[in-house]
Amino acid sequence: MRSLSPVLASLANVFRIPISQTSTRPSVTRMCNEALLKKSTSGPVTSAVQATAARSFSTTNALLKRKGGGPRGDRRVTLIRYFLHHPKTPRPLRFSRTRYLRHWTIHRAWQLFQAQQRRSEQLELQRQWQAMNAACEELRTGAGDGGKLFRKSMNKRGVFRDLFPIEYGRLQTEAPSQEGWNHEWKRMEKK
Repeated sequence: MRSLSPVLASLANVFRIPISQTSTRPSVTRMCNEALLKKSTSGPVTSAVQATAARSFSTTNALLKRKGGGPRGDRRVTLIRYFLHHPKTPRPLRFSRTRYLRHWTIHRAWQLFQAQQRRSEQLELQRQWQAMNAACEELRTGAGDGGKLFRKSMNKRGVFRDLFPIEYGRLQTEAPSQEGWNHEWKRMEKK
């Protein structure tokens, strides 16, 4: 067996870990069971002693082992696993080389097309921003009023009254109502 590095040897010394000279390490539960049985040689060996020996090194809490105990897994993960491994789930596609190459070519062309669209949209937004910036700069410097109109246009007071946007003054809907305003509506009278 090769010797341990000085770092590992010092860590083993600090944490009082015995350095085993065997090439394979014995299991922890077997060593603990043997140690507990050696300690309890004065009394009879019972199943309770063996159970505590096994339980003391278990990674699961004893209450979680009981039936119905313990946290349940995430339901979404359970459903995903269920439908992935369900017998009626169709098998994944297996492409031949030519079909895979065709699929990859179409997919790559679609990605390039989408990238080109995103780039053109970004350039259009940049053009609009630059036009607005140039208009504001012209309003600030070239209007002949010393920038008064620009300052008035940039004033944000009164835009939101009571911190409630004016767009939310009416109910947001997908489309206007089919019948428009109901002129026949009367307020209910209190009795």
